[in-house]
Amino acid sequence: MSFAVAKGSSYILVHTPDMILHSGTTCAVEKKTNPDSDFLKEVNNNLRSYEDVVSYPPNQVYIGNLRPEDLRNYEMPWYNKKADQKRDGRFGEIMPQDEFIGLMKISDAFDLVKLTKEFANEVKEKLSNHPLINETDLNKIKDGEDIESIEKMINEQHAEPLYHSQKIVGCVKRAHEIDVNLNAHVIFENLVVKASGVLAVKHLIAKNNIDPLSIDYVIECSEEACGDMNQRGGGNFAKAIAETIGLNNATGSDTRGFCAGPAHALVKASALVKAGVYENVIVVGGGATAKLGMNAKDHMKKGMPILEDVLGGFAVLVTKNDGVSPIIRTDLVGRHTVGTGSSPQAVITSLITTPLDKSGLKITDIDVYSVEMQNPDVTKPAGAGDVPEANYKMIAALGVKRGELQRSDLAGFVEKHGLPGWAPTQGHIPSGVPYIGFAIDDLTKGSANRAMIVGKGSLFLARMTNLFDGVSFVMERNSGNIKEENNISEDEVKKMIAEAMKKLASHLLSE
Repeated sequence: MSFAVAKGSSYILVHTPDMILHSGTTCAVEKKTNPDSDFLKEVNNNLRSYEDVVSYPPNQVYIGNLRPEDLRNYEMPWYNKKADQKRDGRFGEIMPQDEFIGLMKISDAFDLVKLTKEFANEVKEKLSNHPLINETDLNKIKDGEDIESIEKMINEQHAEPLYHSQKIVGCVKRAHEIDVNLNAHVIFENLVVKASGVLAVKHLIAKNNIDPLSIDYVIECSEEACGDMNQRGGGNFAKAIAETIGLNNATGSDTRGFCAGPAHALVKASALVKAGVYENVIVVGGGATAKLGMNAKDHMKKGMPILEDVLGGFAVLVTKNDGVSPIIRTDLVGRHTVGTGSSPQAVITSLITTPLDKSGLKITDIDVYSVEMQNPDVTKPAGAGDVPEANYKMIAALGVKRGELQRSDLAGFVEKHGLPGWAPTQGHIPSGVPYIGFAIDDLTKGSANRAMIVGKGSLFLARMTNLFDGVSFVMERNSGNIKEENNISEDEVKKMIAEAMKKLASHLLSE
């Protein structure tokens, strides 16, 4: 079988300012440890408007209206710079919070989301103008409840309040009286993942003219896990998303690996397609409310608005070779194994040069590396530095050590083979996958021949192991020969068979 290809992708953002205070872990911890803090009192005074979020240059890169390289034209910091204010992009959109709460209701299979009458009517009207929301979707938004009923659910039945413009517009009910895995907050988090995944897949299908019934399998790879007390992470976000959209011929499952999860999922999807198990596989990741406002304290201390105010989602379609789309070289997969170790050189070697050595490639043979593409506008004020730049410098240093680069080439390597970071700090989202949409362009219409997607993860966060994690793979320009097998053409296979038969005949005659 020939290599699978990446045929299309989508990227969406959702502006969720009220969820920073009520759902982000930074604010949640502060409420428990220091409920009267000045920080909590000032959060709502440091929020960006929807218009500011839409015109923010890195966000316009994420949805495909700007190229990553375009960010080099903006002097940092970027938060006080403006790009063209476009809600819709080549890859997706930036959805406002009220519409997203409506989408959560549309994605709710157990009638756990309750909206006030006024808000339900308003959001239904707004969503009726959305090109991807159909009549079936709209019919799931009921007439709504009295505010008194909503408040009773919150105050007496442990429901999770839903806020918009700093006022209650609904709630999410708990799904079980005892099971902590089905309490209202967890259900809320899970519905956010599902709804943002639904939005990403809707854009993937619409922007790539995909027949929903052609999808065989879905892999969901966000950082949340759904289940109950008997099977905490049992899943299945993938099948739940497929059901909501109407991918009626698809099955699916969830893959988790912290920030490296999407890279793992894309390798699995590519292997399934290459093996002929499935022809069309969607990899999707929804957003994580826990990451909202994660570095809010540092941003506010420096007089900045809170930049972690968006949920991120993405989806990628992996299919059998069409002769045009970039192939995914599953024979050139980098792996951080149990025995790799955690030193920077060991990590970079395992993920970058080990797979390249399999095909006799040099570090400079990869035109673009997509590493941890965190937005430095977010991470630098928090003391984490420019994460993508640090990764590129490590790759370049390894190239010097291997004799594939001169020391004088170090500075130029970052600009020639790297990209400025633009992805929101949504955990799994930044690790390699934000570039795939651009990679499809660069490896078909552009001049690039190879790109490497690098995902990294911190498994020690779960307290089950101290190990680091990582996986990488190479995307390559399609040769147009869809009958390739492991890069060996059909004629070469025939020649090998003929030579083998000749040797066998010679051996039999000599006996």
